[in-house]
Amino acid sequence: MKNLILIASIFTFTLFNGFAQSETEYNPEARLLELGIELSEPSAPMANYVNAVRVGNLIFLAGKGPTKPDGENITGKLGKDLTIEEGYEAARITGVNQISVLKMELGDLKKVKRIVKVRGMVNAVPDFTDQPKVINGYSDLMVAVFGERGKHARAAVGMGSLPANIAVEVEMIVEVED
Repeated sequence: MKNLILIASIFTFTLFNGFAQSETEYNPEARLLELGIELSEPSAPMANYVNAVRVGNLIFLAGKGPTKPDGENITGKLGKDLTIEEGYEAARITGVNQISVLKMELGDLKKVKRIVKVRGMVNAVPDFTDQPKVINGYSDLMVAVFGERGKHARAAVGMGSLPANIAVEVEMIVEVED
């Protein structure tokens, strides 16, 4: 019950504070401070790829997972090892990791014009059907940090497995301006 109240509180905070940013007040880095979120050094890719590729005004972010600040991953399958609330938190942590990549790529998060597309993958048992509730942890964070610019198109799908048994993996496409 506590976790549901926490999720409802985050969602309500997002609704009333994330959407309230006007264009003159748009400052994602200030929002991160208000939310008590510290960005970290993005983790190195696990194989032969890069964290982000910019093509014109779009940045394509490679899939990231829920690596906590201590370097430990949140692992396990939704519907077996993890609850929806734990999956939501894993997706939120993944969002923080992706924002860290954006910060490294852009230098200033005010350059984010729009979060365009999010593809959320949930490590789940075959009959788990609440992938959207899990990936809401990521989406809610994007709106809390970027306001209206954080609203995006999205897919939230289940996977039979993910690398290193991580709970979620999320890719993102972001429109930026110079």
